[in-house]
Amino acid sequence: MLALTAVGVLVADAFLPARRSPWIGGAALTGVLLALAADLVLAVGVLPQDRPRGTFCVGASCSYSVDRFTLLFQAVLLVAGTVVLLLANGEVRRAGLPAGEFHFLLLTALAGALTIAAGRDLVILVVGLEVVSLPVFALVALRRYDGRSAEAGLTMFLVSVTSTAVMLFGVSLVYGATGSMLLDTISAALRRPGTPHTVAATGVVLVLVGFGFKVSAVPFHFWAPDTYQGAPIAVAAFLSVVSKAAGFAGLVLVLTVGFGSYAGVWGPLVAVLAAASMTVGNLVALRQRAAIRLLAWSSIAQAGYMLAPLGAAAGLVGEPRVLGVLAAATVGYVAIYAVMNLGVFAVLSFVGWIDGLGGGRLDDYRGMARSHPALALALAFCLACLAGLPPGLAGLFAKIVVFRGVLTGGYGWLAVLMAVNTVLGLAYYLAWASRLFAPGPSESTAAFGPVPRHVAIAVGLAVAGTALMSVLPQLVLGVAPTLGG
Repeated sequence: MLALTAVGVLVADAFLPARRSPWIGGAALTGVLLALAADLVLAVGVLPQDRPRGTFCVGASCSYSVDRFTLLFQAVLLVAGTVVLLLANGEVRRAGLPAGEFHFLLLTALAGALTIAAGRDLVILVVGLEVVSLPVFALVALRRYDGRSAEAGLTMFLVSVTSTAVMLFGVSLVYGATGSMLLDTISAALRRPGTPHTVAATGVVLVLVGFGFKVSAVPFHFWAPDTYQGAPIAVAAFLSVVSKAAGFAGLVLVLTVGFGSYAGVWGPLVAVLAAASMTVGNLVALRQRAAIRLLAWSSIAQAGYMLAPLGAAAGLVGEPRVLGVLAAATVGYVAIYAVMNLGVFAVLSFVGWIDGLGGGRLDDYRGMARSHPALALALAFCLACLAGLPPGLAGLFAKIVVFRGVLTGGYGWLAVLMAVNTVLGLAYYLAWASRLFAPGPSESTAAFGPVPRHVAIAVGLAVAGTALMSVLPQLVLGVAPTLGG
């Protein structure tokens, strides 16, 4: 549905007059909503039986499989895609972006993200990642009159090409050691005594490094802040939520379904990546005064929390059930983070570009509670969720599950570091939230004008989703992929 809609809007844009360009956005949004409806229909049929459905199968192994894990990730990605399209509605007109190309590229990248969530072999996962990445290069640089946008697109392109080359080399080594691209077949081969374990371990590490670039984990993060700043705000939201969620979907599948028996190899590396990401991300975020750059560094720190449960897997080699629990903690955190982060980006899109910065500076939000009280409360609620503070119970539940997963793996030092970093995160989230209610010059907030309808809908969807997960966290917590081998 997404692929057909993407082609449809591109073709329609070539024939529609310029004054009809708003129809392009409506058609793209309709395609995403239809795909979400299809996902829910599948959920009704698949979730009760917990029976995966697969295609492109060789024996019992399938390259494309739909289970509870797949449907959860696809639902989160489609909801995020809906919010991003709503945010893009005003930005496409305001910035003079080509509507047909913009929506074609966005839908194509979203289709690639959905494919990753269902991929169960390395070829599907690598191709899915590239289908996400290639359109995003163009989306980042689509503001052609802005040199920073072109620079951000080029930076992301070079980093992505490097990460893909590293990942493909790792995939070739894994294939050479196991003779298969299917994750469950790889899992079984890695347990056999005759497997060349040194070659396989090297391949596993290189695949992990490739995914490290995709999820912007330290030290593979340096592309993220400048890219977020140079991209249109809706594209930055896509990178922070959809692209990151797709990267984590692939990472969880590869590590747990395919490389689970090698947790002793990749577990300590993931733990180090998690510790470095959350620490560096939070420390640098403390110094940021621009909203978009703060969110970029916050996203890097949040990637550390998502990686932490997987890093604790090294102490649980040979216990697939517990490994599934750790994977479920990461999946739940990614889903909750996606929804609450979208609310913050929705407010940023309303503020727009001030002094060449997406969302302006933190001080530009002073007094927003007086001029736009509903919007200020929504932003404060989403920031509280990101910090893990009540009433943002969704973020609190996510952090508790991650802490529990780390302690289950016996990584007490990582849990202590997470606690310290949680306090660091409180500092800049609360500093931003406090500005909303602080006295300030009236022109700094009143000049924003009335809230457009598409922004109000986007904020409402994000806040409603976050509130739903605060009341029913079991919808996303506890969902793990079916482990192979």
